[in-house]
Amino acid sequence: MATFPPEPGEGRDYTIGDAVTRAVEGQPYERKPTDPLYRPLRIFALDPALSSREGWVAVANVPWEPLEPEFRGHVFEVDARDGGNKLTYRHLNLDDHPVLLNRGLQPSPSNALFHQQMVYAVSSLVYAAFKAALGRHLAWGFAPQADRAPSRLRLRPYAMEEDNAYYDEENGELAFGYFRAANTVYGRNLPKGLVFTSLSHDIIAHELTHALLDGLRSHFMLPTGPDVLAFHEGFADLVAIFQHFSNEEVVQTALGYTKGKIERATALTSLAQQFGQTIGERQALRTAIDIDPDKPKRYNEDLEEHELGSVLVSAVFEAFVTVFNHKTERYFRLATNGTGALPPGDLPKELQTVLAKQASKLAAQFQALCIRAIDYCPPIDIELGEYLRAIVTADRDLVPDDKWAYREALVDAFRGRAIYPRDIDFLSEDALLWHAPTSPIAVAQELTFAELKFDGDPARPASAKELRRQAGALGRLVALPENLQHFGLARAGHARLGKDHVGLPRVESIRSSRRVGPDGQVVFDLIAEVTQTRAVQGRLGEPGFDFTGGSTIVIGPDGALRYAVSKSVLNEDRMRRQRRFQSGLGRDLWTSKGGRLERVPLPFKALHRRRHGQESPGGSVVR
Repeated sequence: MATFPPEPGEGRDYTIGDAVTRAVEGQPYERKPTDPLYRPLRIFALDPALSSREGWVAVANVPWEPLEPEFRGHVFEVDARDGGNKLTYRHLNLDDHPVLLNRGLQPSPSNALFHQQMVYAVSSLVYAAFKAALGRHLAWGFAPQADRAPSRLRLRPYAMEEDNAYYDEENGELAFGYFRAANTVYGRNLPKGLVFTSLSHDIIAHELTHALLDGLRSHFMLPTGPDVLAFHEGFADLVAIFQHFSNEEVVQTALGYTKGKIERATALTSLAQQFGQTIGERQALRTAIDIDPDKPKRYNEDLEEHELGSVLVSAVFEAFVTVFNHKTERYFRLATNGTGALPPGDLPKELQTVLAKQASKLAAQFQALCIRAIDYCPPIDIELGEYLRAIVTADRDLVPDDKWAYREALVDAFRGRAIYPRDIDFLSEDALLWHAPTSPIAVAQELTFAELKFDGDPARPASAKELRRQAGALGRLVALPENLQHFGLARAGHARLGKDHVGLPRVESIRSSRRVGPDGQVVFDLIAEVTQTRAVQGRLGEPGFDFTGGSTIVIGPDGALRYAVSKSVLNEDRMRRQRRFQSGLGRDLWTSKGGRLERVPLPFKALHRRRHGQESPGGSVVR
């Protein structure tokens, strides 16, 4: 191992990543007893192209915080620059008395100030959903920016004149484009009219999820295999889809049209309807359901990333519908005197109300489950089958008694789409669970909750000094020679490395987590990531590249290691798969520099460009 003197807070056998202390650089506003609970703001509930009868407009209860001048909050700031026209609009002041009294501005595509309100409100709601699911504040994955507080993600509602929107991890911003619709459009849209992606609830939620996931798993931005960016896209779509159900009135209206059949409620199951209808497609950009239920989408690593991600979306959504049908069949029996056959005419209003409440509550549970599972994913090179294992383990931890068979529905839906984890012999629940290393690992006494120092609330990040202390304790544990292999790591000079060099193990993050189950039980854990990078040498004219291994580590309140979700830096099969992907399907996501492969900048923008293989007139990217 390395023998040079350690940096402060680091050891000779490990190093500490920037993300460890980045968590304390900025935090959401902590509400005071005299503060309002919410800031009610009007938004487009789903899509600006929908009819008002479908819940076109809703009032969102945005968590209240004081706002600084120029629309700066604790987590987000809104940028009023118009990148297409090179103009700068004035910033909306949500504290103006008329704005406050009217619950924000009236939703209007033609009012540039409303665009600012829309991106801020929806982003705040999605951030709050992540915070509640994970039981802690979140840190961003981008580096602190010199022109603003490190805690803030910049929201740019009119960033560029393009039919595109993307997360820009280099500048720490969400860039939303606007464009002229096609000559032929569908739905309630105007040919050649202006379309703003910042008015789409789905697009805002989707892009913010990319940013939040980058903060949780920064290595998921590295396209090391076909599933990695596909997972990013599918996970972001899932969050956006389940956000549809957060407004019960919208859900009630949609279920009224379909007599309680969620899978037929296109307003709820479609993503970015206006966007899809204005770029030449007859329907929404994507959907959560299978077009042909008898032929569900199936996993194929050759699929384009958005298409592969949609396989994940359809699997999770099918499980959601299955559980919803189980939970609501009793209401249909009551409404039909036990026959199950609804009479002609509208669904009874009382039944609509009950179904909407059940759907909204269940969607929030599924969304939280999908988010919580990120804490149980490996730190690098995620595969869709591994996400199934993460979901099952995360849910089993919090809800041991699965009386409504959520996990069974998920396993069946993944099986029906040929999404299988590697290296397991059964698709049973016990076989899918992650486990601690087979060899005993000493209890991390320095990481017991009796030794941890919290900043008042375990959900809040500890001080930078305390986080470095925790990371140091973990680094010393994983860097012990007898422990390295259990965490997917290797010592320098290991025989299986050949001529490759390996860096020091790196503690990427360490975070406390507090989650509350449906029966009121509380689960406390420490969630950490440790990685190590192997510099693979080039061969036979092929460039070299970095190959990363490591573990996601879950430590209980008593300091015992509960899980180590590992990807070995010595795994030759995985390394061959990465090399094959980088030179094949993923070659346009990597570039050769100095004889080594590097990831292209802004990979999600590159994905959007690749999807159609062309640029639309005016240089805008067709998503």
